[in-house]
This record gives sequence, structure tokens and C-alpha cells, in this order.
Amino acid sequence: MISVAEFQDLMNRTYFDKDSKRGPHGTYEWLREEVIELGDAMQGKDRQALEDEFADVFAWLTSLANILGVDLERAALKKYADGCPKCHLSPCRCVYRETS
Repeated sequence: MISVAEFQDLMNRTYFDKDSKRGPHGTYEWLREEVIELGDAMQGKDRQALEDEFADVFAWLTSLANILGVDLERAALKKYADGCPKCHLSPCRCVYRETS
């Protein structure tokens, strides 16, 4: 198993040259497309397709973080290491609200 930081480094070594030429906005558009594909995979019963789309979303998010110089692991832990950033509890005790 590798850490998020190690995965981010792997994506950086593998794709940074291509992704940096595409730029942050172009890479963001690829990420958006992968999120849509994830939503589509959620409608089906193909577990492998679902896992593949999660992997694609994570990879494109990581590539975007690389282009923008964001340490994804550090940023996530900074915000969520102490539990919910709103109520500061784990598990979260915030009042659930439906989203439309």
C-alpha cells in the first residue's frame, strides 16, 4: 500500500509533462468528465467499472493538484485530521440536510 503523497508523486512522474501542457483548466475538465463517468457507473451493477471510475477521479484530482502545486495529502489532513471541520467531531454530528 502506498500513501497519498506517494501516489501523487507517481502521478507527477507519469503525467506531469502531459498534464502541465494541458494546463489547470484543461485538466479540470478531464476531472469533471471522470466525475460524470463515476456517476454513470454508480447507476449500474458492475463493481469493476465503479472501482475504475473511482481510480480515474482520484488520478485526475491528483494530477490537477500537481499542476497547481498542492500537496493533496497535507491539504486533506490539515482540514480533516481532527474530524469534521464544522463540528470538530468524529463521527460528525452536524445536522443532516438534503441536497437537491
